[in-house]
Amino acid sequence: MYKSTPIKDMTKAFDVSGKNVVVTGGNRGIGFGIAAAFAQSGANVAVLCRDAASGKAAADGFAVHGGKYACFRCDISDAASVQAAADGIFEFFGGVDVLVNNAGVATTTDFLDPKGLDEWHRVINTNLHGVANVIFHIAPRMRDAGRGGSIINISSVGGQRVSGSKEHPNAPYNASKAGIDIFSKYLAVTLGDYGIRVNSVAPGPTHSDLDKDLPPSFIETIEKELPAHRFGEPIEIGALCVFLASPAGAQITGAVLPHDGGLLTVV
Repeated sequence: MYKSTPIKDMTKAFDVSGKNVVVTGGNRGIGFGIAAAFAQSGANVAVLCRDAASGKAAADGFAVHGGKYACFRCDISDAASVQAAADGIFEFFGGVDVLVNNAGVATTTDFLDPKGLDEWHRVINTNLHGVANVIFHIAPRMRDAGRGGSIINISSVGGQRVSGSKEHPNAPYNASKAGIDIFSKYLAVTLGDYGIRVNSVAPGPTHSDLDKDLPPSFIETIEKELPAHRFGEPIEIGALCVFLASPAGAQITGAVLPHDGGLLTVV
């Protein structure tokens, strides 16, 4: 049974240098912030995304930090695509220490709209089935390597609240993010004996490619009512992920950590 070693002091408490990190959707938005945070902290980073050109540009940009970086084209909703990407990752790195499941999509279509069921399947296939596909093809090899590791699933405060659903309908997004949180807890139990910690990070209002879908009333509410009075930034989500993957986070598993500027306290 694998047991992590607690830190003795703060010398390398937040050190992730040399770790091999996989970030899905790491080419833009929150995913790019996460990938950049790991690269800036000395980790090697593989970006998985559907847009190979932007993924390669992101990976090439990390080169200034001196690690190993690559992009693997992957549609996480397609299990065969994930398997091919996973094979490439393990050939490139030899092993994976940290897996961040960030890639996701949303909708603004009401569930009972004529297109609502199509949108339900589109979102669930990426946000929930996609996470399962990636974990299924990467986690067993992390387990069998016998060196522990960290899996971080990016969910959302939308998995814990449905406020604003009339103005911003997003039923499959809410359901998928709630599913990710409970799936993370399940995995924390089943992978704990192998030293693999599994947590969810639940961002609140954070600047990303989804900003364009937010109603003005929501933005006004954030600025006036949110305790932090601002949106979060992708690099801040990345900083939390680096902490969870570092020795300082070794005793944290099965948790859902909000990163929401206090949103859950007020709505």
